[in-house]
Amino acid sequence: MTVQDVKKKLRVITAEDLFRIRFVNDPQFSPDGEKVIFVQKTIDDEREYRSHLFLLTLADGKVNQWTFGKVKDAFPRWSPDGKTIAFLSNRSGKTQIWLLPTDGGEARQLTALKNGVRHLRWSPDGRFLVALTSLGKKETLEEREEQNKKEKEKRELTPLVVERLQYKSDAAGFRDDKQDVLIRINVETGEIQSLTDRDDEIGSFAISPDGKTVAFVANRSNEPDFTFTRDIFLLDIDSGKTTKVTDGNGLFTSLSWSPDGKTLAAIGHDLKYLGATLNRVWIFDLVSGEKRALTADWDVHVGDAMVGDMHSDAPSPGLIWDKEGNGVYFLASERGRVNLHHVALDGTITPSVVGDFHLYGLTIHPHQHIAIAAISEPTHIGDLYTVSLHDGKRNKLTNANKELEEEIVLSEPETFAYPSRDGWNIQGWIMKPSHLEQGQKVPLIVEIHGGPHAMYGFTFFHEMQVLAGKGYAVLFTNPRGSHGYGQTFVNAVRGDYGGVDYEDIMSGVDYVLEHFDFIDETRLGVTGGSYGGFMTNWIVGHTDRFKAAVTQRSISNWLSFYGVSDIGYFFTEWEIGCNVWEDPERLWHHSPLKYVKNIRTPLLILHSEKDYRCPIEQAEQLFIALKHLKQETKLIRFPEANHDLSRSGPPTLRLERLNHIVGWFEQHLS
Repeated sequence: MTVQDVKKKLRVITAEDLFRIRFVNDPQFSPDGEKVIFVQKTIDDEREYRSHLFLLTLADGKVNQWTFGKVKDAFPRWSPDGKTIAFLSNRSGKTQIWLLPTDGGEARQLTALKNGVRHLRWSPDGRFLVALTSLGKKETLEEREEQNKKEKEKRELTPLVVERLQYKSDAAGFRDDKQDVLIRINVETGEIQSLTDRDDEIGSFAISPDGKTVAFVANRSNEPDFTFTRDIFLLDIDSGKTTKVTDGNGLFTSLSWSPDGKTLAAIGHDLKYLGATLNRVWIFDLVSGEKRALTADWDVHVGDAMVGDMHSDAPSPGLIWDKEGNGVYFLASERGRVNLHHVALDGTITPSVVGDFHLYGLTIHPHQHIAIAAISEPTHIGDLYTVSLHDGKRNKLTNANKELEEEIVLSEPETFAYPSRDGWNIQGWIMKPSHLEQGQKVPLIVEIHGGPHAMYGFTFFHEMQVLAGKGYAVLFTNPRGSHGYGQTFVNAVRGDYGGVDYEDIMSGVDYVLEHFDFIDETRLGVTGGSYGGFMTNWIVGHTDRFKAAVTQRSISNWLSFYGVSDIGYFFTEWEIGCNVWEDPERLWHHSPLKYVKNIRTPLLILHSEKDYRCPIEQAEQLFIALKHLKQETKLIRFPEANHDLSRSGPPTLRLERLNHIVGWFEQHLS
């Protein structure tokens, strides 16, 4: 029996299979290197996300579940002596720190802060944890979560008083007066000490190897709403003295101390191209004061820019120093891959673990040159592997989705390069239907990613596999504006939305119609979300080639987007190049709504009610205009969901979304 015969007997993946998928992430080596703790997220029978801690013993390869229940346990971190796991959990209501003894026993709640906790780090001696919390103007660290519950029960409706420019966030909703505070927690007694005053925003933080200093990232400018830099500060724990390391001209994150405590590494950039600036690896010599971008001459984006619907919430491994203190390991996004590289202090860059895959999690052995990596591939959802840091060889450790993957057939994307109409080289992928018969002609769906400064690539994508399972060919490309192809490429779309990016996508359509004879050119569909939704709207306003379109969490009107989006007031200027009072005509020129009278393609509009990134009024304007023009359209509004519906939204709504997409294309492309 041939491989093809075997595949024919397997069923295709469905939208409902989302509820069976197990998401593996955030591996962490024990201090002795003999065990690995990791997180596995699932969707339970109540169709709610749950996540638990699992322990992998390397000697025998056994995997044991360590935490249970209707909870979300995440971000496990070993104590320096390996006797305790600190982790974040919502089992008390708010996300708090819990401690789990590694020799057996129940987890113990360490914090019960009113507003919960974000992130945590162990002190080198294991006596303390440093974490992030938030406090309102009148709140104190002594207030507990239980008090908050009682207050919530008796709270009366009050108006929201808005005085700040940045008053809402797609992730957090409407802002109140809460600010970030770094705290230190005594592991034995639970006593909490504030390390910083209230900051508008604190990002990454790390504790020095001697435990005396905390490095952290914050925006401490006089006008934080107008300043997009994030500076690095050093806090002396004993004296409370804070020293600014950077000069207010960059945006930094992912702090990591060298083993000797003399150098600090960070990921960041100087905002030269604003939101399209490539991230670099930086080091700060804390003795001499010298700072350098180690990857300044490498035209590759540092970090994970991959677009997908499986691993968007996986914690980033950031920067990891090698044991000798000679350089750091880091992830980089290049040509649809997210791989592991090493950069030495002299700037020498060496590929460590590379291939056609998405490496989305990492921990490095404390004594050997091996790592545990979380890796996803186009036909493999994601698992943990041991990888050699010498030659990149890997061995699979987990098989989280074995049962599901053995009963389904998946489409293997084929990558190719094609010329755009002005000669630029663009990368694309084509997916055949999961069961394609010889001589069969099938419809084509074009998928367009968001960002636009993100990247499609070699990762498992449930939505696309569902479409392939339904009998569609799927085309996805990285047009200009995408990461993975250098600074000039990612910057090329700024000020030209609907220009070269549109040409790149349409050239991709022309290319696959010429080179793949199984595509029916009379049955073309297009869909995308966020920027991809903008481009979907733009496409149907500029061509009638597509028989059906689905626009998701889209932008239709830059004039109103400027004032309603949580990022609109600066993103509009960064990407389009102007604001509403200086050049409204330019914003209108780049708005798909301007061209709504040209739309003849049946358009399904999907949008979340609590999307503050691309607010739902963008969908409403487009829908009302199309209905007024008596064009075929439908608006689907998703309650209690934000901009991340397709990646981390309520599971039932994710299923509804997929079914609406499939249903619309089945109605119009059959």
